[in-house]
Amino acid sequence: MTVATTTEAKVSGSSFYTAMRVLPPRERTAMFAIYDFCRKVDDIADDPGPTREERRVALDRWRADLDALYAGDAPESCRGLIGPVRDYGLERADFLAVVDGMQMDVDTDIRAPDFAILDLYCDRVASAVGRLSVKVFGMDEGPGKELAHHLGRALQFTNILRDLDEDAGMGRLYLPAEALAAAGIPVAEASDPKAVMTHPGLDGACRWLAAKAHEQYALTDRIMARRPRGRMRTPALMIAVYGRILKAMEAEGWNAPRRRVSLGKAHLLWVALTAGLLG
Repeated sequence: MTVATTTEAKVSGSSFYTAMRVLPPRERTAMFAIYDFCRKVDDIADDPGPTREERRVALDRWRADLDALYAGDAPESCRGLIGPVRDYGLERADFLAVVDGMQMDVDTDIRAPDFAILDLYCDRVASAVGRLSVKVFGMDEGPGKELAHHLGRALQFTNILRDLDEDAGMGRLYLPAEALAAAGIPVAEASDPKAVMTHPGLDGACRWLAAKAHEQYALTDRIMARRPRGRMRTPALMIAVYGRILKAMEAEGWNAPRRRVSLGKAHLLWVALTAGLLG
């Protein structure tokens, strides 16, 4: 099977897959190639087996591979990106930004970063992916970069709130120091993310970040209301789905015990149909 087909099989039924299926085949193939790249570098950051130095070496190998891709001598790891880079003008700097974001996870276990550091992290691991994606969607540069900036942060904040326990199990806590302080959780306690998961102030800290997510979703809504040029059904579906996930988490709260909120395949399709995004 091709890289795109293999990756598509892996994510079938996910919100990402549902959003990508509204794209024409050529654009969908490009998006799955971008997703495959992101998944592979993310696995380097999250794999607990190798040492930090081994993971740094693996990320540096990706940097070298990307350099080769843009020099016209793509290695096997980047073969799936040749067409998308050529056809959509994808920028090397955005791929490298994703690698740099994963480097932040490799260099240290992120725990209660200052909001400015979290914002930088989100720009690298989420908004950079958005900057690649909006080129595939055919958006003009101005509104495209604006949407990538705000939607990337909205989605990443939502994912942070959804993956609290999974991240804590890896020794990570992405809730910013400002959110902990506002909720009465001493930042010093962030050295033990699992302990923070049972702190009575956790719900308040999460609602602090949820408010930030809503601000970003509101800004994406303003961009979408201007009806920018491009294939906008895909970002519209991502906004609708992840917005519902955020609201579902807020309704349930983040106090223990909690579950990882997600929308089933039938619910995802229902959201798409009622929003008029599948046709």
